[in-house]
Amino acid sequence: MFEQMTDALDFHGRALQLRASRQETISSNIANADTPNFKARDFDFSATLREANGMAPADSGMREALPAAEGGLPTVALARTHRGHRAMGMGAMHNGQPELKYVNPEQPSMDGNTVDLNRERAQFSQNAVGYEASLRFLNGRIRTMMTAIRGE
Repeated sequence: MFEQMTDALDFHGRALQLRASRQETISSNIANADTPNFKARDFDFSATLREANGMAPADSGMREALPAAEGGLPTVALARTHRGHRAMGMGAMHNGQPELKYVNPEQPSMDGNTVDLNRERAQFSQNAVGYEASLRFLNGRIRTMMTAIRGE
């Protein structure tokens, strides 16, 4: 029973850590929007959270699909026979931190900078809302546990 109470706290705690890390990454991208040859970076939050919590990829069965090749060819699925095998997607963790990938620019700039300020601002806002939601879930869970402890 104690495990059930702490599992939710652990999950939201990891989510907060990843949200904070992503906010730093996005902030760095925004701060370097005018830096020549700066390459924007990011990571897939949901895939990284699944991996940080020891969950299999979304399609379960520990299989990962590669992106479809041009020309509409069917995708190939790779089998991970052990949870310790390195993930192929954007959700890979490295030394407890999310592995950052370079962002492909929708419109390349002349100075080699790949930061799209509109995209980064939208991602920043979306991540901030997610951070606040995780805080509220965590707060609600703690409040519920405190009520149960007090016997109210």
